[in-house]
Order: sequence, then structure tokens, then C-alpha cells
Amino acid sequence: MAVARDTFYRRSLGPTLNANVKEARVLMVGAGGIGCELLKNLVSTGYGEVHIVDLDTIDLSNLNRQFLFRHEHIKKSKAFVAKEAAEKFNPNVKIVAYHDNIKDAQFHVGWFRSFNLVFNALDNLEARRHVNRMCLAADVPLIESGTTGFNGQVQVIKKGVTACYDCTTKEAPKSFPVCTIRSTPSQPIHCIVWGKSYLLNEIFGTSEDQATLDVTENEDNATEIVELKKEAEALRKIRESVGTEQFPEMLFDKVFHKDIVRLRTMKDMWKSREPPKPLDYKSLMAQASEAIANKDAIIKDGQRVWGPEENLVVFNDSLDRLSKRMLKLIEAHNVDMPKPTISFDKDDEDTLDFVAASANLRSHIFGIESKSRFDIKQMAGNIIPAIATTNAIVAGLSVLESFKVLKGDYDKAREVFLTPFAPQRLLGTDRPRPPNPDCPVCGSYNTTAYVDLSKATLNDLVEDFVKIQLGYGEKEFAVNIEAGLLYDPDEIDNLEKNLSELGVKHNGFVTIVDEDDEDTFTNVVINIQESELADKPIKGLEADQVPSIPRKPKKVLPPVESNGVGQANGKRSSDLHTAIKDPKKRARVDDHDSPMLKKSKNDDIVVIEDDVGTGAIEILD
Repeated sequence: MAVARDTFYRRSLGPTLNANVKEARVLMVGAGGIGCELLKNLVSTGYGEVHIVDLDTIDLSNLNRQFLFRHEHIKKSKAFVAKEAAEKFNPNVKIVAYHDNIKDAQFHVGWFRSFNLVFNALDNLEARRHVNRMCLAADVPLIESGTTGFNGQVQVIKKGVTACYDCTTKEAPKSFPVCTIRSTPSQPIHCIVWGKSYLLNEIFGTSEDQATLDVTENEDNATEIVELKKEAEALRKIRESVGTEQFPEMLFDKVFHKDIVRLRTMKDMWKSREPPKPLDYKSLMAQASEAIANKDAIIKDGQRVWGPEENLVVFNDSLDRLSKRMLKLIEAHNVDMPKPTISFDKDDEDTLDFVAASANLRSHIFGIESKSRFDIKQMAGNIIPAIATTNAIVAGLSVLESFKVLKGDYDKAREVFLTPFAPQRLLGTDRPRPPNPDCPVCGSYNTTAYVDLSKATLNDLVEDFVKIQLGYGEKEFAVNIEAGLLYDPDEIDNLEKNLSELGVKHNGFVTIVDEDDEDTFTNVVINIQESELADKPIKGLEADQVPSIPRKPKKVLPPVESNGVGQANGKRSSDLHTAIKDPKKRARVDDHDSPMLKKSKNDDIVVIEDDVGTGAIEILD
């Protein structure tokens, strides 16, 4: 049987490509809608070794389009079940599955480098950007794919040859006015964002780290920002009671009773709408005896809209689960590391239950329609319904493009767009775009540093590695990690601190941004490898050689009109010249808008109006 199968492969692919496919070691990230179809295609095509990484478990809602899974697989690992199912298609293929997050430290640059090719079959922006960055750092070709309803796309990414995933702007999640979220919600999404981005963060995450809330200090938001700060202090005190018997009632009383009573005192706010109705914890608990008895059945039934008593039971139970997790994290916490936090993940049942119950209780208070946990997962996770046939077409196109990659025929590769409602044709193709020279990811120079994290300080990195080993000398530059700025000429307080204390980790990345206006180096991305060094706390790949770092292309100023008052994007050309010549002044990295170089998690804005005319701005990154 194996001989016959290989004969057909040789006839279809040709002997050389068939041999390349059989010897290829490939990685597939994501085992959902596209991933199931793609894995089936990869093993059926005869790929020699396929590794699968997926953090998710199988849900009932997956079964209509993820055909490697059956009803008995619900709650099991997608990666493990996909491996078992795919092995039946071709037992000659070696499949290795990981029920893990692709962002975990075990999946480092060296691990990515061990593959001939990587396939992305993901459904979220952050993970796509991470894999794109790792493949560029490892110099491994990536085939990126995605679907949105009936539309789909496949893109080949090769460092220095084609555009990468971050070479073009991507639509980002919306932000909402803080005054709408905090005081006058009118839609279910307002209550969901409140539970996900405000309440969960205040109790288990990073206080006041609400990336989806617009806290611009304008006239509309000013009052609520003051109240936000007051309430953050009150919630910090409640946070200290995590794990105690009184904790659920204290939190419930604060956000569903006292805060609502305060809002009702603002009479002008309720002239044209029904005021919110506060809830009483003890009264609601007294009515919840039946719901308490059926707690497990309620939690399992995520397709039904829960009533107030049922939401209270889920609220308390999810708080208990999250509190136990937080206490374990605190117990294992190292004082030199950042404080432990729990953040929202649509596939994390504890955080999803908490957000669903909190959002529905708040909706009940404001007279807004409640939603099922299933619907809240879709909305909180920004999930767009997937179509099985779209996934199948995109998975097939990914394999076809992979053949060109294995042969090195990047000039024959295509970006393929599936647009069934376009007037011309179902599949539109185009040549791969060239790399964007201003891209903050693939436009960077990648290098590796071996660091003794127990000894190395930020000063060692700045003085010994960047200035001497990388050749920056007396240039002005900034040092950034994903969490934000560590150093620049105006920010020197961290110099004597240990790198591990500042959040620099093994297999992490540090980015150097040249701030000189003349002969400007492109951004340098340093992959940190932990190593015990005898002589120096930090060493590069070639200790005695200064690398040849490319320069950024010089910015060309627009021509000035003869009267000296030229216009460019609504600015006088002299003003534009100033903006280009001096892009620093705390912005530091604004010429690239790189998500990995900024402290905020979401800098994207669109104008959004609520029903009282309060505006927010959302910038697309």
C-alpha cells in the first residue's frame, strides 16, 4: 500500500518535489477550522513530519466545520485529537502534537529554525504576529492563511524576499468611550467590554490596563476618569481579600450595588433613559437556591441565556476558581519577577465564565438584553463565523503554495484571495509584495545575544553590547522590550538594574531603535539566549566583529511651493519638516508604530458614537 501511495505521489509531484515533501519537517500552528483541513491535506500529500501546536480544546460549536473531531472529543485537546485522526489518513507520516501556547518559551527561535516550513492556521492577530516574528528571526518561510466568513487569503512570507504579515496595517479591535462603558451602557457589547477589560483586570490583571477603553482627557470623559481612579483604589482594597469567604459579596456589593446607587444620583443622566436598578447580594442569593443546586448543569449549558440568579451562581463559582488560581500564582511568585496576573482568554473557561456572568448581571441592571455564554465568547473574542468550504479552499491553496516554497520558486509564489462576491472571479491572485522598508518587523536587523541573566545589567547591554559590539558608539538610541521602554538618553534610571528584574527573559526579544537623524541604523532586534559566561555578562554571535547593520532609507520631504507655504496633509511644509526631523520627544518609536515597542497594548482608533453623542477615536495600527 505504501509503495502504491508513493508511486502516485511521484507521478503527481515529480520525483524531486516528492522527495522534498517526504523529507520536509513542517510546523502547523492552529488546529481549528483551517488547521483540521490543512493537516488532512499535509498528511495526504505525504509530508514526512508534521508538528501541531494548539492551546484550545474542542467545543460543541466546532463540530460543524472541524471535521477531524467528533462529539466524544468535546473538552479534549484539539492538537492531540487532530493528531490521532490524521494518522489514519497516512500512517507513514510522523505527527507530533503540543497542547500548548505557541508563545511559550519552549517554542523559541532555535526550535522554529528546525523546520523547513511553517503554516499559520490561526484566528487571532496577536498570535499571527508572534509566529511571523519568530519565522523572520529564524529565517524560516511561513505560509500565512486566514478566513473571514466566505472570504479567505493565503500569503507566502520569506525574509528579505516577500512582504511579511506586519508590512501592511491590520484592522484592530474597537475601543469604546470610557464614559459609555463605565456609566451609560446601551448594548450587550458595552457590558462585555466592561467585564473583560475593566473588572477582570482590576481584580486579577493589571489595574487600569484597559486597552479597549478610550481614556482621552476630553470634556466627555474627564468626570469618569476621576471616578475611575477613585474606584480603582476601592477595588484594590477588595482585591486584597481574594480567596476569603467575604470576597464575592464584597465585589458584588461594590460593582452591582454601590456603584449603581452612585450613578442613580446623577439625575441629568437619566432624563431620557431608564435609570439602572442596583442588585442586592443577599436578596438575590435567597432566590438562587434552585440555581445553586443545579450549578454544574448551568455552567455546562453555555448555549442558553442565564437568568439573574443563575448568573450570580456562575459569578461566585468563577470567582472561586480564579481566586484559587491567583493564590497559587502568588505562592509560587518570585519577588524579582513582575506580579502574577490572570488575563482574559476566550478559551479559558474560568475567565470566560466570569466575564459572561458579570456582563449579564450588568446588562440586567441597565435593562439590556442578556446573552448566552456562547454568544459572549464570540463577541469578547472578536470571533467571526467560519465557513467550512472557505476553510477547505484556503487549506488546499496553502499546500499548493508550499510546493513552490520547497522548490525555492518564490518568483512563482502568489498571494491568493478568495472573494466569492467579487464581480470578476472567485480566486484572485497577485505576485507577492516586496518587503516594506518601513516595516517594524521584517525591516529590522536580527541578531542573537548570549546573556548571563543572573549577572547582566541594563548598563552592560547598553555600554558593552550595543555601543561596542553592535557599533552604535556615541549614537543616541532607545532600548525596548514588549512591555515598553527600558532606556533612552532621557530615561537612565534602569541602567544599574538586572535585566531579569526588568523583564528580559531567555528566548525573549530586545529592540534597539537608533534615534540619530543622520546615517540612521535600522531597528535591531536581539534574541536573548541565556548562558553562563565566564568573562563577559553579554556576548554576541561573533564577539570580535561589528555586524554590518543596514541603514534606514532617508525620508524625502515633499516639495515646497514657490510662495513658501506648501501644504502636506493639512500641515505647513515647515511644520512637517520639523515633525520628520525630530520624531523623538517621548514618542521614540512612532515612525514605525510597532506593537512590540510600545507600552500600550492597543493604539488603534476609529470614531465611534454612542446614543448620547459621546465620541471615541480608534486608530488602525
